Amino acid sequence: MTNTKTIIAASNNNLVKASHLTDGEWSVDILLSDKRITCIATDPKGPNIIYIGTQDQGILRSDDYGLSWRSGGLEGHCIKSIAVNKHNSDIIYAGTKPALMYISTDRANSWTELESFRQIPNRWWWFSPAEPPDIRPYVIEISPSPSEPDVLMAGIEFGAVVRSEDNGQSWSRHLDGALRDCHSLKYHTENGNWVYQAGGTGGGAAFSPDGGLSFKRKRQGLKKHYGIVCAAHHEDPEIWYVCVASSPFKAFGKNPETYLYRTNGSDWEPIGWTQHPLPATPTSLVTLQGSPGNLYAGLTNGEVWHSNDYGENWEKLPFNLGRIWFSMLIF
Repeated sequence: MTNTKTIIAASNNNLVKASHLTDGEWSVDILLSDKRITCIATDPKGPNIIYIGTQDQGILRSDDYGLSWRSGGLEGHCIKSIAVNKHNSDIIYAGTKPALMYISTDRANSWTELESFRQIPNRWWWFSPAEPPDIRPYVIEISPSPSEPDVLMAGIEFGAVVRSEDNGQSWSRHLDGALRDCHSLKYHTENGNWVYQAGGTGGGAAFSPDGGLSFKRKRQGLKKHYGIVCAAHHEDPEIWYVCVASSPFKAFGKNPETYLYRTNGSDWEPIGWTQHPLPATPTSLVTLQGSPGNLYAGLTNGEVWHSNDYGENWEKLPFNLGRIWFSMLIF
């Protein structure tokens, strides 16, 4: 059994916590309800500080592991992504719908728009079919570099993957090789040379070995090519995972058909548990620092599965969190 103590996830417009008790049992509590939560981030230097983004209430902040909450600003904005700078946790980034970027340098007490984001070349044709009839694009993920304090990347649903080298004061154009329909974009937690992406165009998965300056598309071995979410192991940047389907309808429709794959630098190989395709869609994949081989998958049917051997064998944790939607913290 996993040694994890706490899992927090966005589920059915609620923020839900599963706690592993000292007697080995689990308890499930709702930390927030009816908030239309879109994203979660935690302070890398202290998981007691949690930020959540909402569809219509801006950002909320907790300083006590989610027990109490206060406003984190940007009220009235549709927040789609939040990230904390890994070198200075006073600095927080927020991405919105429509696709705009904001920065706080005082832990979400005040915010400033990064106006240069409006000047990215060719953004006039960005759009997203994910939330009809509103087809405006949005910043689906922000990923700060673990090794360069002023470097961060942003993925647009649907439009581009872009990079900044000056803490968001200026931005690149779409990066060569990256998937324009970005769904998941993550720097390696320790090695800033590696960036991983899952997306809906161009093969489903891509990675960068040069800190995000350029990307390579990795298709060999994948059965399907609509990438949903990705994650990488802390101790070896060549080991990473991607969940794929054949289309958004097969990922999130009534009869989902999704697959989980692993690579260690060679071709992709399928992994999974009781069946393949999987019984529900993993929208969150989480690895833990200091826990080699451990991988957690949060599914749209509320289940959380755990593997301690790089996905070879799995156990279903004994609780259900509802519809887990792309945001899950584990500590």
